[in-house]
Amino acid sequence: MCFAGTNSITMQSTGKSLKEALLCAQSEDRLTVGVYESAKIMTDDLDSVSFCVLAMDGEFQCDIALQIHFTLIQSFCFDNDISIVRVSDMQRLAEIVGDKVEPLEDAHCVLITNPADGSWEDPALQKLHLFCEESRSLNDWVPEISLPER
Repeated sequence: MCFAGTNSITMQSTGKSLKEALLCAQSEDRLTVGVYESAKIMTDDLDSVSFCVLAMDGEFQCDIALQIHFTLIQSFCFDNDISIVRVSDMQRLAEIVGDKVEPLEDAHCVLITNPADGSWEDPALQKLHLFCEESRSLNDWVPEISLPER
């Protein structure tokens, strides 16, 4: 079980909360990394998906297939009440969720899934859900979060 501080979320702390939630999920083997791997989880086990992170980079602007995948993933998340955010630094996201030995080739989409036993509390993830809910109320459907530096 992962615990983080319980201060109210601010724009500056959302990046820190996202990093904490990703590291917690990674330590508990609850991360899915990659566009195709994420799509498979969403199709096969939708109820297990708790949170979605889409990462953009220079490749995004030139890759129409990736843009289509993002649109479909966003729509799927909206239709199924899955909180979703964007980050603009895919390399930094890959550093956080990747293997230190072998760099990730596709960290454009990262899913955080619920644990199998259903008994968990992750304050960082709860903060992110609240941030997404507040953003949606302001018509910011896929808010962008800046990840903290190393």
